[in-house]
Amino acid sequence: MDTRPRVLVTGIGGIGGTVAGWLTQHHPDVLEDVVSLTRNTSVVDAVAEHGYRLRGVGEQVDAPGVVTSSLPADLPPRDFILLATQPPDVEAAARRLLPHLAPNGAFVVFQNGLCEERIAAIAGGERVFGGVVGFGASHPEPGVFERTSQGGITLGRIDGRTDDPRLHTLATLLEAVAPVTIAEDLAGVRWSKLAINSAISTLGTIGGNTLGALMKYRFVRRLALEIMTETVRVAEAEGVQLQKISGTLDLEWLALSPAEQLEVLGSPSLFSKHTVLLAVGTRYRRLRSSMLSAIERGRPPSVDFLNGEIVSRGEKHGIPTPVNAAALEAVHAISRGEVPPAHETIRALARDVGIRLLLPS
Repeated sequence: MDTRPRVLVTGIGGIGGTVAGWLTQHHPDVLEDVVSLTRNTSVVDAVAEHGYRLRGVGEQVDAPGVVTSSLPADLPPRDFILLATQPPDVEAAARRLLPHLAPNGAFVVFQNGLCEERIAAIAGGERVFGGVVGFGASHPEPGVFERTSQGGITLGRIDGRTDDPRLHTLATLLEAVAPVTIAEDLAGVRWSKLAINSAISTLGTIGGNTLGALMKYRFVRRLALEIMTETVRVAEAEGVQLQKISGTLDLEWLALSPAEQLEVLGSPSLFSKHTVLLAVGTRYRRLRSSMLSAIERGRPPSVDFLNGEIVSRGEKHGIPTPVNAAALEAVHAISRGEVPPAHETIRALARDVGIRLLLPS
């Protein structure tokens, strides 16, 4: 690979815009070019006029950059194509951009869910890296990209190899955005993030509020614990060894034991798990579900790639996933306009799955 790698970022929302903006801000002497691609012409116009306006968590930077809604025919092949679209769009994006990927280049999958397998079926496993993003980001207006919480990026290959020099080149580039770790067990990291997102993003969509506001309610925390517990059980059936999120959040410990699932207020261990979720809610209190934002823009939600993945793989292994199934249907009902994203909607979900005694009066 050339020592001056060429990068394309597609999907210029909260994550994609934050990544592209900080790459252009910090690597003008390393990158030959960083091109960003979006269908949103208002973002193209805003970045052309003001640059990437990077905000949040102590950041206030305006970084120059190139954003386009169509790629020139003579665009040089890209060494890395960073896929930051919503999950429902990622396979179409990979197929469309495959001709622009250099022979030794790699797609980098930033989506939540288990999208690496889908992209490997299009491009081949050797040309796919996973990028698990640990920070939150939003796109409150065209050209403004706000980091809502701190966190790093974990990179890896599907086969677990860490000696690929392209991984280390990419890690060096992305250090401009956030601290980077290269993982031997990408699947373990990805499934742990899946468990978190299937609870946080989905419940944030149903409740229509920030994580900090929702996690104050015991019944919402219990819904989150039930969703994560089902995910952990399915991951175990898949032969996945879950990895700690940010080195501290242990999903296997958070998963409810059969005895805890029968408790309402209960044991010290259950109290400790609620305390952990309260702390998560406090740390990421400003986090708003990107899936909810997608629905508000009239786009399909990514819930099939989160809770839907858990439900379908649970069926394959004969593992019940009733809370994930109910959450999946609730998001689809919101997307169809049948119910609003609201506190009453998440209360109704809790009642539907039998979490009644924890509901506020």
